[in-house]
Amino acid sequence: MKDYHCPFEVLIDIVSGKWKMLILWQLNLYGHKRFSDLKKLADGVSTKVITSQLRDLENQKMIKRVVYPEVPPRVEYYITDLGKSLLPLLVCMQEWSIDYLQKSGVEIEKYILDEFETLKNQRDKK
Repeated sequence: MKDYHCPFEVLIDIVSGKWKMLILWQLNLYGHKRFSDLKKLADGVSTKVITSQLRDLENQKMIKRVVYPEVPPRVEYYITDLGKSLLPLLVCMQEWSIDYLQKSGVEIEKYILDEFETLKNQRDKK
């Protein structure tokens, strides 16, 4: 394991990367996703970048990769319990982001607010 000097380094190591939080968010929301579905979320990003982000999250035990022995092989990604433990933090970060945008006068699309409410309700049920 990496040598950390500050608790923030652990968090930064896990969630740093442009797509990691979005991947965790989507896997928590839907339970599982195939690689192609995750790639569609990150419009314009290369396969190499998404693959790297997924491998990091898998090595950090935040997600699990399951390969089904089919022809052609089917690969799905699932969020782990450890990954789910980040949900309260992600909800707080999204809450702050929405508040920031509103205070800055930026209009937020309804579907974003609806998705946020869904996840906030999930968190509050636990």
